[in-house]
Amino acid sequence: MTAFTGEFWRGDSTGFAAAATSRLFNHRRPAARPRAVLRAAHAADVAAGVKLAAAEGLQVAVRSGGHSWPAWSLREDTLLIDLARFTGMSHEPGSGIVAVGPAVRGGLDLDPYLAGHQRFFPVGHSPTVGMGGFLLQGGIGWNCRGWGWSAESVESMEVVTAAGERVRCSETENADLFWAARGSGPGFFGVVTEFRLRTRPRFRALTRSTYVYPAELAPEVLSWYLAARSEVPPTVELAAVGCTPPGSDTPVLIIDGLTFDGGPASLAALGTCPVVGKALASSVAQPVDFADLQAEQLRANPEGHRYFADNAFLTGAPSQLLPALIPAFTPLPTDRTFTVLGDFTPLLSRPRPEMALSVQTDLYFAAYVIGASAGDDARCRSWLDGVMDRVAPHSAGCYLGDSDLAVRPDRIMSAAAWSKFQQIAAIRDPDGRFPGYLGTPLQ
Repeated sequence: MTAFTGEFWRGDSTGFAAAATSRLFNHRRPAARPRAVLRAAHAADVAAGVKLAAAEGLQVAVRSGGHSWPAWSLREDTLLIDLARFTGMSHEPGSGIVAVGPAVRGGLDLDPYLAGHQRFFPVGHSPTVGMGGFLLQGGIGWNCRGWGWSAESVESMEVVTAAGERVRCSETENADLFWAARGSGPGFFGVVTEFRLRTRPRFRALTRSTYVYPAELAPEVLSWYLAARSEVPPTVELAAVGCTPPGSDTPVLIIDGLTFDGGPASLAALGTCPVVGKALASSVAQPVDFADLQAEQLRANPEGHRYFADNAFLTGAPSQLLPALIPAFTPLPTDRTFTVLGDFTPLLSRPRPEMALSVQTDLYFAAYVIGASAGDDARCRSWLDGVMDRVAPHSAGCYLGDSDLAVRPDRIMSAAAWSKFQQIAAIRDPDGRFPGYLGTPLQ
């Protein structure tokens, strides 16, 4: 029996059932269960766990933050390595590099820590998302539109390989693993035990404009949005959001712009909508605290609920996209459900490092369908399937962080990147120690 510093359970152990589903955010969970669970204490535990799995003929599943919608970490006949104890953080004042464990929560842990050093990293919007899965899937962080994918700011990482070896990965060390890790998400054939991230100086001021429109104006507002978004500078995070406001039973369409040090002038284009006079409410170029934005995200992503999610990077002319998009914003199947149409126009003009992350267009659509109980599941599933049936013909691929490939396969890498990824996997994980994706990506 391998000796671990951390906790270890087999299927017949007391506490195994709780350990197998510990920290899973989505309460809509698959039936699959691992054969054993290791809550590792340190990288040596992880390496020993991978070697034990090999000796027993098991595959290895990994849980960092437990926030994936399909619960990627629940797989049959696996050793589940739970990284819950990997929550360390350390900042280097000279370089601005911060080292973080994969279970560090971006909004609740890392951001307050960096604020104390007057630094910032574009963490995930939902504050409880763990850094491990977020970065491996690419990371649509705050102002991804202007600053780029969060994975672009990974300087290096510590990885336990499929052979149970502990290695450092960067542009110059084990560069093949470094390339593969940034964008392959749960398909990565290794366990990241630490990330080193390049931070930026903390923003001085946040300014926000929000326009709330009746949902029946979606055709006019979305048509304007698809044209006007190119006029918004890259300091601004920009989105059209369909949701039901708290205390209401009527969906609305919100145009939201948040500028990081761009000032009120950077938000001017948001006031040019032809039906702006019909807005139900507006807040124009007002200062906002990051803590308030985080609190909004916590309310929008409640604990203890059942989530269905899907997404697509869109291509096509507005005349083609609008008939597919408008039904996604009204009506909504539950009062918690929300949909987002985000603009990435400035991101496409920036050079991007070579990495597995390779599917992207300037327009991103995502739907988050949230039910309170299993009785909501059929309605939620049917609504999301209908939305994605209309959107999918315009998809160039999807973002792994909001995908469910077992339900709707889509592209997650370019053809060239997918071929390279498979070649590296064949060398680094010839025995298939890591189980790969739930569902088969399209190519």
